[in-house]
Amino acid sequence: MTVVREFHEDYGATFGDIGGRTLPLEYGRSARTHRAVRNVVGATEHAYGILVVEGDDRLDFVDNAITNEVPAEDGEGCYALLLDPQGGIRTDLYVLNAGEKLLVFTPPSKVEDLHEEWEENVFIQDVELSDASDAFGVFGVYGPKATEKIASVFNGGSSPEAHLSFVRGRMGDHGVTVLRDDGLTGEEGFIVVCAADVAEDVFGTLITNGLNAVPFGRDVWEALTLEAGTPLFESELEGVVPNVLGLRNALDFEKGCYVGQEVVSRVENQGRPSRQLVGLVADAVPESGAAVFDGDASVGEVTRAGESEMREEPIALALVDYGLDDEADLTVRVDGEEVDAHVEPLPFVEGSDESDRLPRYD
Repeated sequence: MTVVREFHEDYGATFGDIGGRTLPLEYGRSARTHRAVRNVVGATEHAYGILVVEGDDRLDFVDNAITNEVPAEDGEGCYALLLDPQGGIRTDLYVLNAGEKLLVFTPPSKVEDLHEEWEENVFIQDVELSDASDAFGVFGVYGPKATEKIASVFNGGSSPEAHLSFVRGRMGDHGVTVLRDDGLTGEEGFIVVCAADVAEDVFGTLITNGLNAVPFGRDVWEALTLEAGTPLFESELEGVVPNVLGLRNALDFEKGCYVGQEVVSRVENQGRPSRQLVGLVADAVPESGAAVFDGDASVGEVTRAGESEMREEPIALALVDYGLDDEADLTVRVDGEEVDAHVEPLPFVEGSDESDRLPRYD
């Protein structure tokens, strides 16, 4: 459930279910809102499950479970994955080192299972786990003026510059943590975390104080991340081996073993995953799951698609056969008909930042 529902209602939001959480989908005039974020700045409420990990063995415990190295310094974070025995992605997550505790941010639908699983795996280690998903408000600020926006309302230090680094300070009378986003929208971005009981004041500050920011919902978020070439958990990541996605920023092959690492390492060493994630431009917007054809041969399927507000044409992400010719004359199936499509380099839209999740196969 959103922690600031009345605020969203006052701005005319319509709501939907995001991983079991009720959040705004849109506020009307989505095209204008989309362009406002791309040209200036916007703010949105995010849905995350939040697991708090405490105890002297917290770093080793989490590090042994995930695909990336847990940062050892307060104020640093990483993006990582939890894999199944076949190397497929069970969930993605962010791990933030907050001094005496780690904060683990997951898709909201995954936090309960992760909490139970990690509780079962605590033996003699000094580790304490708690689900704090309802204790925080989490907001995102995105756009080429996002740094300026944060600077106009944040007291206590300068905005963090490195991706997934964070600082603590105040917005108005309330303590907040400000994290530099990893470029998911293709624009400068920050995550603002605060206590749930002051979330309405903090979100109001982000929208109206200092440099104004337009509020936007999940529909615009998905459109922005699609233009940026960012794979998302629900549409691209779940169940897929990370090498297929070219998801290099989530993997550290120098660290010790984690579940699924052997499979991922074997694919990496072969240098040839079975499929790859590409961008497509098509003559019409296909549905997720639509088949992609090279002549009469099926070569993949669409994972997510939409009408790009910035390019004014249909765009899509698709998982296709590895090594597919970039110049191939492709088609995708739309409403039972095949329409022309071609591979397009990612990102579709270049903004003020670049997504760390852009597929990389070198």
